Amino acid sequence: MSDPPLNRDALDPDAVLAHLTFDLPQDRIAQSGAEPRDSSRLMVVGEPIQHLTFRDLPALLRSGDLLVFNESRVIPARVMARKPLKDGFGGGQVEVMLLREEGRADLGPHIWSAYLKPARRAGPELLLGPPNSPHRAEIVGQLEDGARLLRFAYDIKPHLDSIGRLPLPPYIDAGDNDERWRERYQTVYAREPGSVAAPTAGLHFTPELLAELDRMGVGRTAITLHVGAGTFRPISGSVADHVMHAERYSISAATAEAINTARAEGRRIVAVGTTTVRALESAVDTAGQVQPGEGDTQIFITPGTPVRVPDLLITNLHLPGSTLLLLVAAFAGVERIRAAYTAALHGDYRFYSLGDAMILERCGALTASTVE
Repeated sequence: MSDPPLNRDALDPDAVLAHLTFDLPQDRIAQSGAEPRDSSRLMVVGEPIQHLTFRDLPALLRSGDLLVFNESRVIPARVMARKPLKDGFGGGQVEVMLLREEGRADLGPHIWSAYLKPARRAGPELLLGPPNSPHRAEIVGQLEDGARLLRFAYDIKPHLDSIGRLPLPPYIDAGDNDERWRERYQTVYAREPGSVAAPTAGLHFTPELLAELDRMGVGRTAITLHVGAGTFRPISGSVADHVMHAERYSISAATAEAINTARAEGRRIVAVGTTTVRALESAVDTAGQVQPGEGDTQIFITPGTPVRVPDLLITNLHLPGSTLLLLVAAFAGVERIRAAYTAALHGDYRFYSLGDAMILERCGALTASTVE
């Protein structure tokens, strides 16, 4: 990252992405989360950049701020399946990566999209789980990206704990200790099952840190956005040609009211994670009010896209060439993000889902008031 500053009058997304390109050594990709969770590092992206610990977060917030969390819970969406035996043939194994439950009136209820590996081995029906498992899925369609549509006879989600494994990101060497990951790859406040990847900015919070923020008078509310597998897909080719993955979100009336009231009173909205930003910016109307409701969002936030709701963003360090890197550049400014990532690379920060965090302000500089 040594080329000259980008021309701010020409924020072409392709030029921005090239400007933010960096080489990341393999050993900087975190393979385990910090213990305790709030002992991870926290970069304060301001002027100057500060290097703190996540448990210092209360020094950066004030009474009246409103934290907005994504309370989606990761489901054990990776399931081994096999073809039914027929006349002594078949029975080959197929890995099923469930993506999301689809609302398909034309196909009936309990339809899921899923990636199959290898897809060519799958027949019209799959048996999911260990031998003698009763769970079956019928393949009833295919999407443009190659995902198959599976139809179950009932709600499969309650059964995934017994037949599935957590779908950890491909850059994490998960090993065989699935039980450990079932706790560690969830936020402490996760409630609504449906994600196939964790909203990782929230992994740094502990019950003790949340209690301290409560004592300070920092408010809390939550949205739900179920994170899809597309969050790992880098941009290939032109940004203009990139098709964003759809993700399901839900915002309650109580959450919308809490956010709108805080904004009207001049209190700061602190989004925990890019998924929270995506949900809020998908639900804000032309008058700047967050509307309750649910739906699918394919919002693509790039430099030049106005971000209207959150004032602060807590996020992890993202992949080069990713849509998330463009989102944080849109939020905090291209050159500020470039400086932050340069500092992270030089300062031994850990990257990606289980790595360290940063806090960004939408405009202006952010400084800690009292950090010892």
